[in-house]
Amino acid sequence: MSQRDYYEVLGVGRDADETELKKVYRKLAMKYHPDRNAGDAKAEERFKEIKEAYEVLSDPNKRVAYDQFGHAGLNGGMGGGGAQGFSDAFSDIFSDLFGTRGGGRSNGGYRGADLRYNLEITLEQAARGTETQIRIPRQEICDTCHGSGAKPGTSPKTCPTCNGHGQIRMQQGFFSIQQTCSHCQGSGKVVSDPCGDCRGAGRIKRQKTLSVRIPAGVDEGDSIRLTGEGEAGANGGQAGDLYVVVHLASHPVFQREGNHLHCEIPISFTVAALGGEIEVPTLDGHARIKVPAGTQTGKIFRLRSKGITGVRSQSTGDLLCHVAVETPVDLTARQKELLEEFEAISQEDGSRHHPRAKSWMDKAREFFTE
Repeated sequence: MSQRDYYEVLGVGRDADETELKKVYRKLAMKYHPDRNAGDAKAEERFKEIKEAYEVLSDPNKRVAYDQFGHAGLNGGMGGGGAQGFSDAFSDIFSDLFGTRGGGRSNGGYRGADLRYNLEITLEQAARGTETQIRIPRQEICDTCHGSGAKPGTSPKTCPTCNGHGQIRMQQGFFSIQQTCSHCQGSGKVVSDPCGDCRGAGRIKRQKTLSVRIPAGVDEGDSIRLTGEGEAGANGGQAGDLYVVVHLASHPVFQREGNHLHCEIPISFTVAALGGEIEVPTLDGHARIKVPAGTQTGKIFRLRSKGITGVRSQSTGDLLCHVAVETPVDLTARQKELLEEFEAISQEDGSRHHPRAKSWMDKAREFFTE
């Protein structure tokens, strides 16, 4: 795919060792992975380029060939996003972070795929924590053949193509290339008499109910990892993991920002002008706020420690109440009469009673006289 120098793509020197290559690759792959850059074609292309470069430089034989002959020494055999694809490249990163290798081969078997489950919870559940049950479809080991894929009473036989190695070696000019055996798909075994339940796959699709504990303080996009609850592995490989991704349902009163909560508090024209005390909701019940006379729309009252304690934080956020002065509607004749009288009196010393209006008018006049 890429014709750029592979060392330049990764930003390393030609003497970079395996540890440095892996460190740089992991950092760049995490940054440009398509899952983190949805819809960004440039990021996806950059990810493919990074993956291609690492696949060459991390393989001693391919690196020697590349150092001697450049791209021509690879005989066109490399390509970003080939059979391995994005998911396996990302699982390489996960193997470094969590000590596993998603989809990789171990002791002759293949690790099962990781699964993702989107779970929507309420703001209250996120703040206090909760436990819930989810039902997921996944591949599980077949109970009839116990994962062998062979009919009970029979067993898989050694693959005649690769002699049980799971891989075959092909000679291409000066280079010897090892590839997965297409006959046994890398398992080293073939099933001549397949199991009737799983049809030789060794795994079968089932629904499983799991209990998930959501810790207090989780936020939008946080994920909870359930080890071994992903797809079953093949040929004795370990199971993948399940990642439960948290999404917060919209709340009728509060909006969350980190550990802080925001809410809008409508107050009457009279309370805003004369002052008073109002009751506001919190996640723990109710609280009272003293509103000073002359309060304007947009005024924010902060209630300390009435927000959320984050899952990774020792401190609790605040509740920020945004005041909205509500204009009265559906007035009676008497109310209109009183307001008209009030307006007439207010006009006698408008700058005193409406300082913001006077300031705005002064600025408007300056604008039009310039």
